[in-house]
Amino acid sequence: MERCPWCLGTEKMTRYHDEEWGIPLHDDRKQFEFLMLEAMQCGLSWNLMIEKREIFRACFSGFDYDAVAAYTEEDVQRILDYPGMIRSPRKIRAIIHNARCFQAIRAEFGSFDAWLWAFAGDKTILYQGHSLGNIPAANALADQIAKELKRRGFKYLGSITVYSHLQACGIINDHLESCFRYRDILENFPVLELPPDKER
Repeated sequence: MERCPWCLGTEKMTRYHDEEWGIPLHDDRKQFEFLMLEAMQCGLSWNLMIEKREIFRACFSGFDYDAVAAYTEEDVQRILDYPGMIRSPRKIRAIIHNARCFQAIRAEFGSFDAWLWAFAGDKTILYQGHSLGNIPAANALADQIAKELKRRGFKYLGSITVYSHLQACGIINDHLESCFRYRDILENFPVLELPPDKER
């Protein structure tokens, strides 16, 4: 079975690729988890995020956004003291802050997931050329969503980080054509194919 080469380094990365990455996601708690993993990753490797994922879950109440939104400075210190945790007070406070912003979108639109997928017309986007490995760091769609997230107060979620999230939650299918997941997504989910000059 062929896979995207980036996932072959560790068993956890391979399992993440096979079971989660790029598969259309429609669950707010998982959306929050994925988004906050992206925020924690800034300046670090994605492999480190996957290796520390259980630590993050322990620190942030299993990524229950309502619980995280109620955290206080005592929780910040508790998280900083947790063995193996990335000790960045700014990132920890940003995740707590982002949980409150996440709640606000849910209150306005019913769910964060519905709000996010609306940017893609509720379909997975397949950009021609990406399946051959011509994948950008960001694009106009990521720029648009990152700008809107910033307007709504989110932190650590610029265009490159948002593009990574769109890949992870299945809004953009960036599996290589040789990867078994590429065809699986095309055959089992609503897909919008766009040529390179329509990158959005």
